[in-house]
Formats: sequence, C-alpha cells, structure tokens
Amino acid sequence: MSLEPPHAARQRLLQTSAGTNLDAFGTAEWGLLAIIATIWGSSFVLMEIGLRAFEPGLISLLRVGLGASALLLVPRARRTRIAREDWPRVALLGVVWMGVPLLLFPVAQQWIDSSVAGMINGAMPLTVAAWSVLLLARAPGRSQAIGLVIGFLGIVAISIPELPVGRLAPEGTTMSAVGAGLVVLATVLYGLAANIAVPLQQRYGALPVMLRVQGVALVLITPFGLAALPGSRFALGPALAMLPLGVLGTGLAFVLMATLVGRVGGPRGSIAIYFVPVVAVLLGVVALGEQVHPLAVVGMGLVLAGAWATSRREG
Repeated sequence: MSLEPPHAARQRLLQTSAGTNLDAFGTAEWGLLAIIATIWGSSFVLMEIGLRAFEPGLISLLRVGLGASALLLVPRARRTRIAREDWPRVALLGVVWMGVPLLLFPVAQQWIDSSVAGMINGAMPLTVAAWSVLLLARAPGRSQAIGLVIGFLGIVAISIPELPVGRLAPEGTTMSAVGAGLVVLATVLYGLAANIAVPLQQRYGALPVMLRVQGVALVLITPFGLAALPGSRFALGPALAMLPLGVLGTGLAFVLMATLVGRVGGPRGSIAIYFVPVVAVLLGVVALGEQVHPLAVVGMGLVLAGAWATSRREG
C-alpha cells in the first residue's frame, strides 16, 4: 500500500498538526496514558539494572534492537509503505526520538539516580508545548506562559540537589550536573519528536512509522553499541532487564505514545509523561533503595503543575 500525501514536495521538515480528537479524554486515551506511564516509569529502573554489567552504548543498542525486532513481527508494521517525501521526517524522528535520547539516558544514569532522571523527564510536556508554539506559529496564552515559568522553576528545583550541597566531591558534583543536563537535552528532543510524530501517525498509523523510526535509530546506535562490548560483561539479571526495556519500553511504549499524540495532539498527549516521574520515584525507592531529596520532590510537583497549565486549552 502506498500513501502519497498531497503537496508533499512543499512540506516543511519541522511540522506538526492538531489531534483528531479535541474532546476530553475518554477510556481509550486514559488507558493509553496509564500503560505508557507504567512502562516508561519502569524503564529508568531497568536501565539502572543494566548498567551493573553493560556499558551505556550497549544498553541503547539492545533496547532499540529488541524493540525493532518485536515490531517486525507485526504484519501491518512491515507492509504499509511510507511515501518517499515523508522519509526525511521519519529519519529525523529516528534521531531525535530514539537515536540520541536513548544514548543520553544510560550515559546520564551513570551519575544521577533513576528517580532524578525520571523527574527531569517529567518536564517533557513543557518542551512539547514550547515546540508546538514554534511550529504552529501561535503565541502562548496566559496559562501556557505561566505554566512554562513554573515548569522551569521545577527543573531548577530538581537539579539543585545534584549541584554542590556539601555531600559530593567537586568532580562528583560536576558529573552529576552533566548527567542532569544530558537528561534535559533528551527531554527537549522528545518534545520536538512528539510534535513531528503527529501528522505521520495520522497519515500512516503508529506501527509502520515507529518500525522505520527504530530502524533509523538502530543504524545510528549500532557503532556505539559495538564499541561498548569490550567494557561490558554478561550477567543474567541485567540481560533479563533488557527484554522488557526493549520489547515494552521501546517497541510497545513508543507505538502507544505515537498513537496517543496522533489522537489528541502533541501537547495534550504528552500528559502521559506527567505520571512517569511518580512511577520512576516509587520504583527507584522500592527496587533500588534510592533516596530522593525533598527539594527534588517539590520540583517534581512544580514540573507537573507547570506542564498541566501549559497544556490547558485556552478559553
């Protein structure tokens, strides 16, 4: 099946569109949201387990490889053809939604806790809304502007415990700040990707788009994964953690997220990420015995409040 979009030659590389469902969330939307939050909230703990034996590049390669392999088993993902004019956007998605962020997260988690990574990632709705404003050329309303400010303050609050507070040596403090910065960068890229994915999902469906996106990411990540082999060792626990991280956290969750943003648009669909930090914090504390700084908890609340305000419809 070949789908040729009208006036494809004049399409911009960076573009987005509104969702097909502008009404309040129904059972389907809330169901998608709950599954996405649970899977991605667990991903931070799974990456933490993987880092006990595998280098970051190998973790990224395994999760993308397993995710793409799972999608290859779905006939619809393989058979639907993507128009040539849309391949630049698919390739860009492979870089900004998969390739670069999935390399950044395991690198960052060498220096910061999984709960902190999860909370910073909770700022994604802010970056989605900001990119949506840029791509749709619409100035933010009052509630959106206030939300962006609140969200920024939340990111600052989350990051403060990773800066000098008398508990880390200078070099440790520096690397913790670098780790937090890498997750912020990944979150900005996720915000762009969630917008670009909307028209592609509406045109082709999530499965064929995400299979090809993961294929592009696999090409990008493979050299880093192979380079990480000498510094990695086999261990059963970390190896088993890669299975759900790849099949569910990369294969399934990204398909569900693409489906959600296609239905309700990037800014509204990104509210799934509001609940990811909650899952990440709970699992980080329960499964890994991590401690969360009280200020980071306050920051998480500010990020969620800011994201909610930013994503509200203007009356």
